Amino acid sequence: MLTRKQYELLVYIDSHLKQTGFSPSFEEMKDALNLRSKSGIHRLISALEERGYIQRRHHRARALDVLRLPDNMTVQEPAVAEAGAAAGGFAPNVIRGDFTQRLPGVRTASDAGAIELPLYGRIAAGLPIEALRDTDNHIEVPMALLGPGEHYGLEVSGDSMVEAGILDGDTVIILKGDTAENGQIVVALVDDNEVTLKRLRRKGNSIALEPCNERYETRIFPPDRVKVQGRIVALMRKY
Repeated sequence: MLTRKQYELLVYIDSHLKQTGFSPSFEEMKDALNLRSKSGIHRLISALEERGYIQRRHHRARALDVLRLPDNMTVQEPAVAEAGAAAGGFAPNVIRGDFTQRLPGVRTASDAGAIELPLYGRIAAGLPIEALRDTDNHIEVPMALLGPGEHYGLEVSGDSMVEAGILDGDTVIILKGDTAENGQIVVALVDDNEVTLKRLRRKGNSIALEPCNERYETRIFPPDRVKVQGRIVALMRKY
């Protein structure tokens, strides 16, 4: 029987492999499970390997193979991250294999390989606008695109992120959270009333919100004016 953290890591590795074709880095696994150090990831991987769930390909970086998954895949709730709890008590939901159960804010889809996430209106990829949290709208998302945590969708408005492959009219899938690594594309709340999709850079005591289009300028703020609302983990596009 796996512990909760072993289970969460196994599901995250499997999802990452299906989405990208390669295993996540130790830093990505640490952040996904809200652990303080990589040593905890090493212990979890060793335990999963001993139990026959994963296999390490030695002498190769980021080389993990998932050999099997637990027979009773269920929806469980992971521990609340300390930072999230301090910021407002956000308890993420882990999206797992048995989608006959119901999560708050997530509905089951007719396709067993997908779930429905709340779609929160349009977010500017040009000039910031207020994101509309319309919970009446949902989007069906393949399970393979999702890992641990609470997710939601946002429609993109504007062209400031085109060089990152994010176009006007795309739908981005956001992993809810209040932290992000340098260089990640995030949903940023500016001055508590403007929301924008930009690449986050920390420069000394300032935060830069960078567009991915040379026609737009980078905006720089003191850290108390910018709050991370989540980071992009997937993109969906209709043709």
